[in-house]
Amino acid sequence: MADTATLNLPLLAASQAQKHVTVNEALARIDAALQLSVISRSLMTPPALPEAGDCYLVPLGGVNDWDGADEQLAFHLNGGWEFLTPLAGWKIFVVDEALDIRFDGVAWQENPLSSSPFGAGMRAETVEFDFDIGAGASVLTGFVIPKGSVVLAVTGVVVTAVTGTLSDWSLGVATSDTRYGTLYGVGTGSWLRGVTGQPQAYYENTQLKLTANGGDFSGGTVRLAVHLLRFDIPRTS
Repeated sequence: MADTATLNLPLLAASQAQKHVTVNEALARIDAALQLSVISRSLMTPPALPEAGDCYLVPLGGVNDWDGADEQLAFHLNGGWEFLTPLAGWKIFVVDEALDIRFDGVAWQENPLSSSPFGAGMRAETVEFDFDIGAGASVLTGFVIPKGSVVLAVTGVVVTAVTGTLSDWSLGVATSDTRYGTLYGVGTGSWLRGVTGQPQAYYENTQLKLTANGGDFSGGTVRLAVHLLRFDIPRTS
């Protein structure tokens, strides 16, 4: 039986019996591929109890029912796994990473804004994390701004009230305590939107710095999100 060229949908044959079987199979594949998203792209072993319509992007080294299906889309349909090879231009939302990826014919690009024939590109990225505040007049978050990136803004929200003797707090980096704003609230639900006056380039991995104003920190949790641009280098071939 012939299939379509892109999604491998089964085509009806002349005078075919049980036409509904072929049509339903084609509809199931369309349902899986339309508005395409995958649960994960890092799982090498198929899940033990997949549900109908579950879709994964098989990484290098897929095993068991995914053996030999590296970098293909695996759909669980009709009680088994069916596979599609992505074509240049296909876009997918990866659920467990909350990001968009696009296939350029050779590799997957993350959150692309622009791209070139040899894989150079500009992409947007949001690095989000929860930070438990330690005691002191100021605290560093660890390396959250990657080198070679341009930061546009940092946003955040207080998840657990910020405690201590402070009146409010500032957010910045080691070289500028208030680069991403100051006078931020300490109560649960207090939020921040620190937009840079101009895009800020970082050439080394950089920590964010929280500074207590009028006192010291003793605890609390904030959820921070760094909004940035990254730039991919072209491939040699």
